[in-house]
Amino acid sequence: MATSWLRSVAQKWARTLPMCSQVASFDLVRGMATATHASSTMKVYKPTSPGMRGRVITRRDGLWKGKPWKALTEGMKRIGGRNNAGRTTVWHRGGGHKRVYRKVDFKRQLWDVTGNVERIEYDPNRSARIALVDYGDTHKKAYIIAPDGLKPGDVVQAGPSAGIQLGNALPLSSMPIGTMVHNVEMVPKRGGQLARAAGTYATLLKKGEDGYALIKLSSGEQRKVLNGCMATVGTVSNKNHSNRKLGKAGAKRWLGRRPVVRGVAMNPIDHPHGGGEGKTSGGRPSVTPWGKPTKGKRTRNNPRTDKFIQLSRHKAKRKRG
Repeated sequence: MATSWLRSVAQKWARTLPMCSQVASFDLVRGMATATHASSTMKVYKPTSPGMRGRVITRRDGLWKGKPWKALTEGMKRIGGRNNAGRTTVWHRGGGHKRVYRKVDFKRQLWDVTGNVERIEYDPNRSARIALVDYGDTHKKAYIIAPDGLKPGDVVQAGPSAGIQLGNALPLSSMPIGTMVHNVEMVPKRGGQLARAAGTYATLLKKGEDGYALIKLSSGEQRKVLNGCMATVGTVSNKNHSNRKLGKAGAKRWLGRRPVVRGVAMNPIDHPHGGGEGKTSGGRPSVTPWGKPTKGKRTRNNPRTDKFIQLSRHKAKRKRG
């Protein structure tokens, strides 16, 4: 309704403005319509308190409001960023709300069996939504990553004979060029590892005769994977996840994230940027607490897999720029 109203306003403007202004007005209205669509998928809180003022999250209206399917859950032990020796190996972790892990089927090895999507659920352990699929009396239910647009009652299937349909999983060799996929395997039967976060996807660019397919990731990276690797048709749900605003520091603590302290505010024993009389800038280029360069320094060092990356995301970004 809001979009149709905006269109009528644009038409009124077009009759009264010169041609150069008409183009600008249509661009403005198009931007307003895009913002209206984005706001329809986001929940804006009323400023009932300073913490709620400005808080924006993705809507959860159509999600399952009950508990998860118990047979597909298990307890999660909190580690708070510590390893088996009790030493902190990941900073700024700890606390947060208690969670239950949902076992998601990333492999999709139940071939040629149709399943009905029973419901779409919120998963606190990932940014994407998950779908509970019922495969009938002969097979157990399973959770899958919910693609954008999947609804309760839809039918999904896995296997080379499955159709190119939202939520179906097929080997890359069975898909046409240009298909947008997610939950892509890097090694056959290992389970999907690429394009699993909210709003991400990969595009199938080429199927080579050497047994490898070329896919393009959301970052711009072009990577070779085996033709036999499984992938699911569609893009990952909850694409507006990156537009959320937590609103207050406590919301970050609910997610298990602790405060980040600047190195220049520490003592010299704690950080290379620490110490000094009064306020200092650190006195050297930005480094990590262990002296490694930061602010964009590349640390990837895996010659074994370099041959599979046809175009790195850094070079792709330079091409776009």
